[in-house]
Amino acid sequence: MTNPPAAVLWDMDGTLVDTEPYWFAAEHRLVESFGNTWSDEHAHAVVGFDLFDTAAYIIEHGGVDLEPKAVVENLLDAVISACQEQLPWRPGARELLQELQSLGVPCALVTMSWRRFAEAVLDELPSNMFAATVFGDEVRHGKPHPEPYLTAAALLNVDPQECIAIEDSPTGVASAHAAGCRVLGVPNMKRLETGDGIRIISSLADVDARSLWTT
Repeated sequence: MTNPPAAVLWDMDGTLVDTEPYWFAAEHRLVESFGNTWSDEHAHAVVGFDLFDTAAYIIEHGGVDLEPKAVVENLLDAVISACQEQLPWRPGARELLQELQSLGVPCALVTMSWRRFAEAVLDELPSNMFAATVFGDEVRHGKPHPEPYLTAAALLNVDPQECIAIEDSPTGVASAHAAGCRVLGVPNMKRLETGDGIRIISSLADVDARSLWTT
């Protein structure tokens, strides 16, 4: 891109805030409460998943005898509680978000976390930072399906091909890429691969707003 994007579409967990360790801890506690063991390999396997897909995986591989919705609610309670104690921002994320706002580039939050958790994060930001929000409990198909990013672009009334999506997981990158967005990958827990329309950087602290579309 040589001109500013129509919008920048942000993932949340692992991209805007580094909450993945909170999710891992919550998964470990839940599985262990049923007398079973949860491995880091299993925890990493569900990074970026829709929460119902995560719940199904935990039930299958962790021996958790709960309905999927109960698993999700248990995890949400634990992670929200941890975030209320300390919200761990990813380096450069808030600064880039604020710079985009100052330049008049609209932003949307596109997360597979449910509204009640995402709003705990949004409460720590000025109310006008995101012009649109897409939550995991408000879409029919979660990432890696393109629906979340297509929904965000539609809410902003922009062409997804003119948007940049910022993601940290292969699942999220796949979702944004399938929707037609240009993708900026910022690896956190999982390795990301470059590709046509997919650029990888080590940290959001290494870029400013203009470099998103000029490099």
